[in-house]
This record gives sequence, structure tokens and C-alpha cells, in this order.
Amino acid sequence: MISRRNFVIAAAALAIPQAGWPREGPWRIGFLYNSSRESAMETGRYPAFLDGMRALGYQEGRDFVILGRFGGGKEGEQRLPEMAEELVRSKVDVIVTSGGATGRAVKQATQSIPVVITLTNDPVIEGFAASLARPGGNFTGLGGFLTEVFPKHIEMLKLVVPNLSVVACLVHSNNPMHSVLLKRVEAAARPSGIRVMSANVDGPDTFERGIGEVARKQAQALIILGDSFFVQYFKQIAAFSNRNRLASIYSGREYPEAGGLMSYGPNFLDNYRRAANYVDKILKGAKPADLPFENPTAFQLVLNRTAAKAIGIPLSRELLFRADTVIE
Repeated sequence: MISRRNFVIAAAALAIPQAGWPREGPWRIGFLYNSSRESAMETGRYPAFLDGMRALGYQEGRDFVILGRFGGGKEGEQRLPEMAEELVRSKVDVIVTSGGATGRAVKQATQSIPVVITLTNDPVIEGFAASLARPGGNFTGLGGFLTEVFPKHIEMLKLVVPNLSVVACLVHSNNPMHSVLLKRVEAAARPSGIRVMSANVDGPDTFERGIGEVARKQAQALIILGDSFFVQYFKQIAAFSNRNRLASIYSGREYPEAGGLMSYGPNFLDNYRRAANYVDKILKGAKPADLPFENPTAFQLVLNRTAAKAIGIPLSRELLFRADTVIE
């Protein structure tokens, strides 16, 4: 039989709310995205995050509101620090963003508000975590670990261009990780004697010149390095590559879906859905410092048959057999 004293202690313990509860009004979730709002919607990344929240029982408007801030173009990218500060001043409970320029902008704006990264090349190298298992700060989330995909990118390009000798990399001049990624591409290409060149882009005004340089230097293939900035230009990159008979590849399936030849890498939409799990844990009291960064759960090869026909590349039986999805 429970004593009155123990009953009072137990009742008091049950009355202690989880961190942040009870509260007035819905949770405020900041969403900072490097590219345009249209790009976030067309690629399905923003809807994927909302799907993840709904799957956990959250209803937008009743349980949470999104304060979205979107870049787009060089001017939008330059405003990322300002937009991050706007979210901090708005007293959001958590911020959802990607790595790269958006992650750096948020890191500069706050060291206290929890931040969930949806995608980063490497959270330790980029300075968002002390380690994958114990991030240690206010950042946690999902890594793309795109440094690991380049041997496969070279392998896939060799399957469609058997005499491959020159590969171009589309590089964002303002992304400090791209110098690291470019070295990884060079290391992956070296055993096959393939030369790697870079085409630098830092905004809309240099985009045409940057990709035009690829054709002038007679590259046979194009690797698009991971950066949200490039996502908004996927249709133009795909059209350029197909028109100039360049075999092209990116890490996410959004590229072949926009008309590009192929992609190999993690499912980025799944990352955005899974980001909701992190947000849920944080809203219930978990600390980002204690939530390990997750690895991608699977890598996919996606091919676009229409792009292959436009380039004049036959898709081999081996490549088709290895593909997870073939877009007609």
C-alpha cells in the first residue's frame, strides 16, 4: 500500500512536464533553404519534411508553424546570414536547414537554438559536430557523406563513356567543402588515368560562363558537386549537358528527374522526412549535443532514358540491371 507521502511525491513527479511543455500556441519551426521556394517545392524537399511531421502526429497550424526563409540566386545566398538572424529574432524553437552556406549562416547566428541539418557533405569537416556520435553543440541531423560517392560516380561514367579521359566538376566557388570534394574526385579518377578539371560558379551571373567552360575544354562528362545552390539550375544544367552530349551525374535523384542523365547517392527526400524525427525528439526535450548524426540508409542509382537518347549514349544491360529507377 502506497503511503500518503510517497503518493504526493509520485503525483508531483507526474506533474512535471517534458521540456517545453505546457506551452501557449504551436511550436515555431524555422526552415532555412539555400535555393528558391519554388526549388524547395519542386524537388519535394519541403513537402517531405512536412510529410515527416504529419507521420509523427503533428498538424501544421495546430501543433507547429513553419517560418520559412528561402534564398535563390546570388542575392539570396548573400542574404542567408540575415535570414538566419531573422529566424533567431523570431524566437523559433528549432531550425531545420542543410549544411553548406545555410548551415554556416545559422551557426554564426546562434549557438543555443537547436538546429537539425537535413544534409551535409560531412558534419565534422564542416564544423557542425565534434563527432558523429556526440555532436556536442546545438547541431544534429543527417549527413549525406557525399565524399564517399565519387568512386561510384567515376565507375558509372566509365560505363556510359568507355573511352572517358576528361571529367569536369561543377564547383561552387563560395563552398569551402568543394575543394575537399574536388580532391576526392581526383583521387577516384586517378587510377583510371582520367583528368579532372573544374568549372567554377558563384552565382547566376557566372553560371552560363561556368558551364560553358566545360564544353570549351572538351570534357566528356560532368560531375555536379553537392550544393543546394545548383538544385535551382538543374533543368538548365541538364539541358546544357544533353545538348553538348555530356554524360552527367549528381548525387541526388532530383537531377535525372529534372532531365539529367543519372544520379548516384543517398535519398535526399528521405533525409528531409527523417529530419522530422529529430525535430520531434528536440521538442520533447532531447538535446542536439546528445543526438548522433545519422548515416544515409541507402544509395540509389537513377537513370533517365530520354537524356541518354538525347546524348546518344546507349544504356548498357549492366547499367540498367544495377539501376534502382529508370525514368522514361
